[in-house]
Amino acid sequence: MSFLFDTFLYPIIYILPAYIANGAPVIFGGGRPLDMGKKIRKRRIFGDNKTIRGTAFMMIGAIAVGLAEYPSFSYMLYISILMGIGAIVGDLLGSFIKRRMDFKPGKPFPIMDQYGFFIFAVLFAYPLGHLPDLYGMVFLIVLTGIMHLATNMGAYGLKLKKVPW
Repeated sequence: MSFLFDTFLYPIIYILPAYIANGAPVIFGGGRPLDMGKKIRKRRIFGDNKTIRGTAFMMIGAIAVGLAEYPSFSYMLYISILMGIGAIVGDLLGSFIKRRMDFKPGKPFPIMDQYGFFIFAVLFAYPLGHLPDLYGMVFLIVLTGIMHLATNMGAYGLKLKKVPW
């Protein structure tokens, strides 16, 4: 393959299920909280912003990308399923930690907010292989930080989010 494909295009194809999963709740979320208002030691498990519908659409979005990529990259269907699960776990773990640390809903938690979904998506998909090479992974780390900032500011500008981070 070529340097451009290996370093830039393939990494985007690879991580797209996690990106779509991470953004889906902003558009399709809302409704009943995933934790049903339950608490651990007087603190919510995840909070009102993690909903059943948002979590379901995370998985639906990841699988939809896998199905779209399937004709050219058949292994991506399986990777997208694991990435969807990993993105959910990373997102929920971040919320769980924020609640334990008594962060208010919507308050930023640097690194975890930007990379939690990404780290767990890659970790969950890792056993199936097909990861981008080192340059591709470095590109994805940088791209994820930029995309997180840009998409959150865009969602805030469109009034899809209450905070721009």
